[in-house]
Amino acid sequence: MEPLHGPIRDYAWGSRSAIAGLQGRPVPSPGPEAELWLGAHPGAPASVQRDGEPVSLLDVLAAEPGRWLGERSVRRFGPRLPFLLKVLAADAPLSLQAHPDAEQARAGYAADAARPAGERNYADPHHKPELLVALTPFAALCGFRDPALSAAALAAFGVRALEPVVAALREGTAGLREAVRLLLSWPEAERAGLVGAVLAAEAAGPDAALARALATRYPGDPGVLVALLLHHVRLAPGEAIWMPAGNLHAYLRGTGVEIMAASDNVLRGGLTPKRVDVDELLRVLRFEVLDDPLVAPEQVAPQVVRWPVPVDDFALYRAVLAGAPVRLAVPGPRVVFCRAGKVLADDGTGAVALAPGQAAVGPADAGPLVLDGEGEAYVATSGLDRDAVGSR
Repeated sequence: MEPLHGPIRDYAWGSRSAIAGLQGRPVPSPGPEAELWLGAHPGAPASVQRDGEPVSLLDVLAAEPGRWLGERSVRRFGPRLPFLLKVLAADAPLSLQAHPDAEQARAGYAADAARPAGERNYADPHHKPELLVALTPFAALCGFRDPALSAAALAAFGVRALEPVVAALREGTAGLREAVRLLLSWPEAERAGLVGAVLAAEAAGPDAALARALATRYPGDPGVLVALLLHHVRLAPGEAIWMPAGNLHAYLRGTGVEIMAASDNVLRGGLTPKRVDVDELLRVLRFEVLDDPLVAPEQVAPQVVRWPVPVDDFALYRAVLAGAPVRLAVPGPRVVFCRAGKVLADDGTGAVALAPGQAAVGPADAGPLVLDGEGEAYVATSGLDRDAVGSR
């Protein structure tokens, strides 16, 4: 293993305390810190030290893909790290968004080649399913809920202009597409009036409170109403949500460890000043009820859990250490992130002592990963061998 230094993305919705506090830096930070990236995505690759100088993990992998990634991973995903590990710290809502499946991403990326740069939707030809594990209480909007509940929520505002949307929702899942299309295609000049009418209504309850909170930050944005079509979930620390391709979602507030397929494809649907391509979003969305976005962890060894996901791009483990070493026979490249305490990570190529907020990376051709110390660590690797288990 060797130390891995990840860049911090300064998106406006980021926290000025969460990541800085985790890493032991002064709080508040000079500006918002939204995401700590621990991977080799070209948008913001992490780095390792070579002869006292930082070297991009992208360059390290490119020089020795077989050693770092493993031949099996190279055959399946190409000479690139197939996952991206992040620490996400939201102090304000992110945009409503969805991610394409693999086929949609390939087709969309190819089609974008003929479009002007300002009209492109796809950053790469890869899908982006993602898993988020809460480190603090975490609020999110995740997937469509029962349209009958959404119809009742919108009808409660008593806004006549919304009656076509309510009627579509009362058709069940068959009307979801039309309801979303109507809201996101609302005439620009009338959007502020629509959202304002909703805010002026005397409706009470969680949906009304959510609409008012979102409209405070995004006045006149029809995404305020699209948000009411989704599950509003609140995670306790340790709980996780799984976002497969095509599910509309938005993270509202909190800090979590997030792992995803290594892609930056985002199709936005509101709660943002950025471009929203309604037609492309409607093509990618799955207009079905997401029954339960939560995913429960499974114990794979003493002190170790994993969150099962139906993709092979990544696997995420959490080890809680209490003075006894944990041995993980995880396949492929691995990234270790220390969330709390002091953790020693050793894969036979070298040991790295980690404090909170620090990370290490190791190659696929190393031996089993041994974690020791007292603390909490997250381990990211590929999901090609999901049946691999850890042992003490």
